[in-house]
Amino acid sequence: MTNTVRRVTYNELFEKVSRLAGGLQKLGVKKGDRVVIYMPLIPEAIMAMLATVRLGAVHSVVFGGFAASELCTRIEHAEPKVIIAANCGIEPNKIIHYLDILHNALEMSKWKPHKNVIFQRANILISELDSYVDVAWEKVLDDPVECIPVEANDPLYILYTSGTTDKPKGIQRPTGGHLENIAISKRRVGLRRPSRSL
Repeated sequence: MTNTVRRVTYNELFEKVSRLAGGLQKLGVKKGDRVVIYMPLIPEAIMAMLATVRLGAVHSVVFGGFAASELCTRIEHAEPKVIIAANCGIEPNKIIHYLDILHNALEMSKWKPHKNVIFQRANILISELDSYVDVAWEKVLDDPVECIPVEANDPLYILYTSGTTDKPKGIQRPTGGHLENIAISKRRVGLRRPSRSL
């Protein structure tokens, strides 16, 4: 959509994830806390998931196409300490104002996060940050932190059903079950099982 290609090396990914985790920790995110991620398909969405997992926290990715009311429902259920979002998403013929949708959802919501971490897309500064609750992605990045150990049965993420038939239902997946399913999937498609633990 933007006629750009981004390449992120594993070292860059590791460094950015570790620093984002450090910043989230400074914002009070700890093992067992929930973090809602409301972002388009950009590398920072992956970084947000991995940084949350690095702290032993539980992430819930909300589809960027959802309106404020649907986002509000998921926020109220997950009760996130922090929400990570982008200021916008880009589609073929329009720009989706994620930040405005997030602010509208939070106005409706009974649950209020401590902070919103906002990734501002380059050259598309379409919405102003709310200085009371929003903080820019770049300002959150801090000193890298080590991984927090978790048990196999500790929760990894919450995935919500679409909500087309009733209120969305949150499905909580454990860390160990997720890793085992990855290993099973690799065997099914004929990939060699990794020689060391995932």
